[in-house]
Amino acid sequence: MAANLTPEYIATLRRMTGAQKLRTAFQLYWGARKIKAARLRQQHPEWSEAQVQQRVKEIFMHGLA
Repeated sequence: MAANLTPEYIATLRRMTGAQKLRTAFQLYWGARKIKAARLRQQHPEWSEAQVQQRVKEIFMHGLA
């Protein structure tokens, strides 16, 4: 992935404060969880919301796909 980073992107990251980087990381993390939950709902329409959220939790805790 590092080979795909443009100089402009690297410069943008360097200008960000630690708080901005952390906020961005959290946004990416929670966004990924929402996308995974949506996909699980699509794949398993019979699952309850609790089942979907439990599976998302397992996936993110164990680095599963």
